[in-house]
Amino acid sequence: MTAPAPHVVVVDDEADARAMVGDYLRMHGFEVSLCDGGGSLRRRLAEIVPDLIVLDLNMPEEDGLSIVRDLKGRSAVPIIMLTATASPIDRVVGLELGADDYLPKPCELRELVARIRSVLRRAAQARGPAPEPAPAEGGFRFGRMRVDTETLRLRDEAGTEQILTRSEFALLKAFLDNPKRVLTRERLLDLADARDPEAFDRAIDVRINRIRKKVEPDPGNPRFIKTVRGMGYVFRPDGD
Repeated sequence: MTAPAPHVVVVDDEADARAMVGDYLRMHGFEVSLCDGGGSLRRRLAEIVPDLIVLDLNMPEEDGLSIVRDLKGRSAVPIIMLTATASPIDRVVGLELGADDYLPKPCELRELVARIRSVLRRAAQARGPAPEPAPAEGGFRFGRMRVDTETLRLRDEAGTEQILTRSEFALLKAFLDNPKRVLTRERLLDLADARDPEAFDRAIDVRINRIRKKVEPDPGNPRFIKTVRGMGYVFRPDGD
């Protein structure tokens, strides 16, 4: 039985750009929905659960960053941002809010397809089996936290839940698979399959800061994910 085509939602207020990207993705085997802004995106998401969203950040009615913030607060659907600004600020803020990748706009459509496939692979890997060293019902544990590998949710002893993005889950899993080992940023990028063609250290630091805010009692004084100055990071599952 043939697997269904991945469903990608393209959000762009420019009709010509939206149609061009949609046609190209369909030509490469994707199912596509087209939305002209945040309102139409939310209406479409009430009807379907897509595999990925391609989101233009620079839209007049509602900017893309506010859409990323809203979606990542209630969903783990991967998001690739498109930004026409040359400044890295939007990219960094988008990553901090939970976006999974970004491309400058106008983008090379072949690269967009490659990025989509890469993010979808990471999402599929994130749904894979839990690591052997620390099994738990439906996931794995460290400290007071349990990670549900099916829903990508973190749950503490009080029952409070937080959603992990696919990229956050992949990075956290890399740490859980390599406890008490110092991992360089380069090694983490490889383990989490988060290699960026413009790979800069800030990208991995942003993801780690996001995870710390979700797993650390005091993110400013981390117990689990420790910085090893001049080398990288080390994960201490007992918080010692």
